[in-house]
Amino acid sequence: MVSLIRRTFSRGFLALMILIALLPIVWTILGSFKKLKDIVTPVPTLIFTPTLENFATILKNPSIRDGLGNSVVVVGVSVLLGALFGIPAAYSLARHVEKKKDDLQFFVLSLRFMPPVAIAIPFIIIYLDSGIYDTLTGLILVYLISTISTVIWLSVPAFERVPKEIEEAAAMEGCSQTEIFLKFALPIAAPSLFGSLVFTFVLVWNELLLALTLAAENSTLPVVAASITSLGKEVPWGVINASTVILVLPPLVFIGLLMSFINRMVATGRK
Repeated sequence: MVSLIRRTFSRGFLALMILIALLPIVWTILGSFKKLKDIVTPVPTLIFTPTLENFATILKNPSIRDGLGNSVVVVGVSVLLGALFGIPAAYSLARHVEKKKDDLQFFVLSLRFMPPVAIAIPFIIIYLDSGIYDTLTGLILVYLISTISTVIWLSVPAFERVPKEIEEAAAMEGCSQTEIFLKFALPIAAPSLFGSLVFTFVLVWNELLLALTLAAENSTLPVVAASITSLGKEVPWGVINASTVILVLPPLVFIGLLMSFINRMVATGRK
């Protein structure tokens, strides 16, 4: 009887925590389909006439469309390059570096400690002198600091958990180091690598300060979304909610595509 009560209480508490976590998301989605008068009403209500005006306002705004396109290009390229450079570096650090390994890992991690404001002004000066200020290339280069360091930091433990016996057996069968990495280590560590890439994507997708200081015309979606509040005298809460929904959709699509790719890679590695 005591265990039943404890189980019921635990499940009820878990359900309450999930509800609290989902409430802002659900409220934002509902607000994106509301008119302004339904949002600012003194008595909140769940009964309203849905409208697509907020999404239409966003889609008609060329700056939002351009910001979305810039974000997809900048974040996509920076995460891809971060994975291409970071994952092999993490494997080398996990398997082939013995001396000063902890120091190297701390150095990589220290790049994440560095606040964006600390590098914003130096990068503005460098970019103005080199002619890449307010360009997608400049944003990609500065985002690589975050993507490569984050991928290495999160991928090293994933490769350390790969059994060395499997790699040693593959080496005895005549596999090269590259084949061991691609056919054995990478598929086994794929689920953890998936988490690191998702975390990296979300991290740079939501980056605001660097995109705000290093770009003007070529702004990313978070910068454009943050400027929506200045569209008029009244705060367009419906448009802000709709832009938030659009801001969240690309990471969800990225997670789905990446999960599908990793599942296929794991299945191939098991054959």
